[in-house]
Amino acid sequence: MSKKFIYLFLFIGSTIGGYVPLLWGGSVFSMSSIILSGVGGLIGIYVGYRLGESLG
Repeated sequence: MSKKFIYLFLFIGSTIGGYVPLLWGGSVFSMSSIILSGVGGLIGIYVGYRLGESLG
């Protein structure tokens, strides 16, 4: 069950992180979008892991 949460929040976090540069007029394919997608993915992994532990 924990793996499902990790993968789900990895996807959600990297998607949100990739779209953040659009808020200031950047592109989805810019370097900041790639970096923030990675940061969002890492945060998503952390949140998914913690949520999986607390529910499991």
